Amino acid sequence: MKLFYSPNACSLAPHIVLREIGIPFELVKVDLQQHLTTSGEDFYELNSKGQVPLLQLDDGQLLTEGAIISQFLVDQAKRDDLLPKINTLPRYQVLAWMNFIASEIHKAYSPFFHESYGEQTKAVFTEILNQHYAWIDQQLTGRLYLTGNYLSIADIYLFVVTRWAGFIGLELTHLKYLTSFMQRVANRKTVQDAIMAETE
Repeated sequence: MKLFYSPNACSLAPHIVLREIGIPFELVKVDLQQHLTTSGEDFYELNSKGQVPLLQLDDGQLLTEGAIISQFLVDQAKRDDLLPKINTLPRYQVLAWMNFIASEIHKAYSPFFHESYGEQTKAVFTEILNQHYAWIDQQLTGRLYLTGNYLSIADIYLFVVTRWAGFIGLELTHLKYLTSFMQRVANRKTVQDAIMAETE
C-alpha cells in the first residue's frame, strides 16, 4: 500500500502507525503548495480534497482522513493494543480521544498555518489550545498514556499535532505530564524512524 504524506503534517500519525504494526508500505511525498507528488502526479486527481494523508490500498482503493486511516490499519493488523476490540468500552475511550484531538486540538492549529487569519484570531486560539492542553495534562496524571499504561493510536495522534506547538511558539514545558508524555512517545524507534524518513 501507499501512504501519501507531507513532512510535518498530520499524515505523520498514520505513518507512525504503519511502522508500529509492521505492514509493508511505500511513502509518497506530496507538495501541498503545488499539489503534486514527487513523481509529478496531480494530487487532486487522487484526492479531490487536496489533503494528506491518503492511503492507497494494494487493490487501488483509497482512504482519507488520518484518524480513520489509523483505525483501519490497526484493525487490519488486529492490533488490539493500539485500538481495543470492537464492542468493548476501552475501544470507545480511545475513539473518544481521537475525536477530541481531531475536533478540539488539530483544528485549533489551523489559524496559525493560514495567512488569512489575523493576530487577534491567533490569540484566541492560543488561549483555547492552552486550556485544552492544561486539561490533557491533568488527564495524564499517574498515566503513561491517555487511556492508561499502553500506547494507542490516540497517543500517536496527540503526539503528532502537539509537535506543532514548537512551530507556532506555543510554550508547553510547564505542563510536566504532557512534556513527559511527548518525550516518551518521541523515544519510540518507530516514531524516530518515521520522522527521519520524512526529512530525507
